[in-house]
Amino acid sequence: MLGHFRDWVLPDRQRRSPAELREDLDLSSGDSRSKQSAFWAMLTLSSVIAAGGILTDSTATVIGAMIIAPLSTPIMGIALGAVQRRRTTAAAFVALGCLLVVLVGAGASLVVPRTYDLLSNGQISGRTSPGLLDLISALATGFAGAVALSRKDVAAVLPGVAIAISLVPPLVVTGVCAGQTSWWLALGALVLFLSNLFALVFAGMVVFAALGLKRAGERHGPRRAYVMLGLLFTAVLLPLVANTVTTVLLDTWTSRTKNAAEKWLAHTPGASVTSVDTQSRTVYVHVRGPGDLPPVGDLLHDLEGQVPDGVPIVVDAVRGQQIAAGKVGG
Repeated sequence: MLGHFRDWVLPDRQRRSPAELREDLDLSSGDSRSKQSAFWAMLTLSSVIAAGGILTDSTATVIGAMIIAPLSTPIMGIALGAVQRRRTTAAAFVALGCLLVVLVGAGASLVVPRTYDLLSNGQISGRTSPGLLDLISALATGFAGAVALSRKDVAAVLPGVAIAISLVPPLVVTGVCAGQTSWWLALGALVLFLSNLFALVFAGMVVFAALGLKRAGERHGPRRAYVMLGLLFTAVLLPLVANTVTTVLLDTWTSRTKNAAEKWLAHTPGASVTSVDTQSRTVYVHVRGPGDLPPVGDLLHDLEGQVPDGVPIVVDAVRGQQIAAGKVGG
């Protein structure tokens, strides 16, 4: 049954040959000088475009950078080399390419004021807190890209794959955040890139192995490569799981805090809760009202059992008053 599914996804008449795949994915084979000059030129340009799009919060510009970014070529080259048990220069191109993109991002951060709130930029905040859904999407995109590379008739989907996998933008965000010494944000963006990288390599290895591209005379697939990739996946998976759990808990606590705050203001005419958010483990309750607010002790009392004890609560009034209510359970 597995063989039938493989033949359905990768029919014989549409499969590309190992020589064709190697010609496309190995930057050191064939006309290597032309391939490498094109790779470095397009990677540099895509990095600059991505940096401009990220700093101006322009989604269209960032998408343009994704489409022309060539970083997925050596990444898929790693997968092909691993399946064929062949030494390649793909990993070196990926490592040096990543370094180039991060340096471009760090250079771009020099035009950003030190007082700039990085999280107010949607292009940055959306790439510094990856979760499990990002990994699942990356895996699906990786399989789509590997299948598109392996077939002669679906190459038109590759630009869509380039947009979906997002390789250069997270690296630029890593550089921008590092340049602003926001190390945790930089680490989050780097984890997002690594999850995308490993997803591409894993999907490529599975698809290329299904094509029968293993080394001649080898019955089993590259087990050692799969084991190493599994360990790397685990290393990336742990922070993704932790971040996902943290995000779910924060969303739950934020929702409970908003409900308690609305109940707290229920008997104050004209007063309302505009929003509730969290920053650095502190919950901020943003309220609007024409007069004095009820005692904040009542809010803390209502929050007991709703959020963990010890969480700081700050009430921020629209008219400029900020009240440090205290800690829940204190």
